[in-house]
Amino acid sequence: MAEDALKIFNEYTREWFRAALGTPTAVQEQAWPEIAAGKHTLVSAPTGTGKTLTAFLVFIDRLQEQGDRGELIEGLQLIYISPLKSLAGDI
Repeated sequence: MAEDALKIFNEYTREWFRAALGTPTAVQEQAWPEIAAGKHTLVSAPTGTGKTLTAFLVFIDRLQEQGDRGELIEGLQLIYISPLKSLAGDI
């Protein structure tokens, strides 16, 4: 099932993820389809489960695809709101 979660990404993102991280965590499996479908999604999980990457990877993947097609426009594309002060500082 974890490998199925990667099917929503393009080939390059899937290859990078497998090489860098292996298989998706449970939170990634559950949240990615919702995020990819454009649904408002609240991700709540313990530290170290990949929440930040869960939130961003769908959008990074889509921005990369836009760039590959020459369709990436300059300007604000994404806003991520973190309820955690320390995470907000890291980003």
